[in-house]
Amino acid sequence: MKNEKGFTLIEMMIVMLIISVLLIITIPNITKHNSSINDKGCQAFVKMVQAQEQSFEMENKRVPTGVDELVKAGYLREDAKGCPNGKTDVTIASDGTVTAVAKTTTP
Repeated sequence: MKNEKGFTLIEMMIVMLIISVLLIITIPNITKHNSSINDKGCQAFVKMVQAQEQSFEMENKRVPTGVDELVKAGYLREDAKGCPNGKTDVTIASDGTVTAVAKTTTP
């Protein structure tokens, strides 16, 4: 008989079992931390808008009327009007405070 070298079916099934167990352990941890990651990204975005609002206020001696004015003046990119999670908008109050508010959905 020939001496053929290779993996047996049992060896392949053991490897697949180990890979499956590792996936079962890691995937729930990733999805559990997804909302926490989005919240931290939103907090960082609000701080960045606050810094840009302060820059606008120093240069123009007035508080911007909203995020749209910061975009038009070139302080923010066009696509930077809300948090990265897509569920929150950023607003600027008349006193210059920047807050994140949940988007309102219109039917």
